[in-house]
Amino acid sequence: MAMDCGNPLAAINTTVATNATTRAVIRGLYAITPDGADTATLKAIVMAALAGATKLVQYRQKNIATHIQVAQAFELNAICVSQNASLIINDNAELAKKIDAAGVHLGREDMGVAKARQLLGPHKIIGVSCYNQMALAEAAVAAGVDYIAFGAFFPSQIKPHAVRAELALIIEAKKRFRVPVIAIGGISLKNAPQLINAGADAVAVISDLFNAPDITAQAIAFQKLFPEKN
Repeated sequence: MAMDCGNPLAAINTTVATNATTRAVIRGLYAITPDGADTATLKAIVMAALAGATKLVQYRQKNIATHIQVAQAFELNAICVSQNASLIINDNAELAKKIDAAGVHLGREDMGVAKARQLLGPHKIIGVSCYNQMALAEAAVAAGVDYIAFGAFFPSQIKPHAVRAELALIIEAKKRFRVPVIAIGGISLKNAPQLINAGADAVAVISDLFNAPDITAQAIAFQKLFPEKN
């Protein structure tokens, strides 16, 4: 299809439409894979979450060999694509590029947003951890991220020493920014409603999802916490 290079508004409108489409998937349950799972188990639990209408999955494996990370991420990405879901890679933009994942989630010590955007291109999702600091959210939004994440809001078994964030951060962020706001840290079916009521667009969950006896039913229950958008 020919592109109207003489009309700058055409490029702007295309970017706006792409951002709107990209950010539309950032809503509801954000399933984060547990550390230590073997490949077969990882595939099975992610498929169970996807069967529960999960549309956003983050691959997070910290302590395994690189070749296993690549193989696992590649397989999970294929599964997510087949189910019309998006796979985000934790911390590793190069891996996201290698397997053509939907995007990357960056922490304080990871690659900068500008470099990640240059590597991945304009249509991939880039999210950033902002912990309990609004200043980090301001910088991330100015750099062009697709979502910002705050937490931990509750004690977390995964990161027991994580800084604590207050609900007021979500409320203030929703007033100030147009990008989706994700809550993370110790989130369960019991405490998620207060985050959603404060304005969280998505809740990132590991233990309360993947330790559930019925992962699919648990995913459905999380999704039902989010009101339908008109």
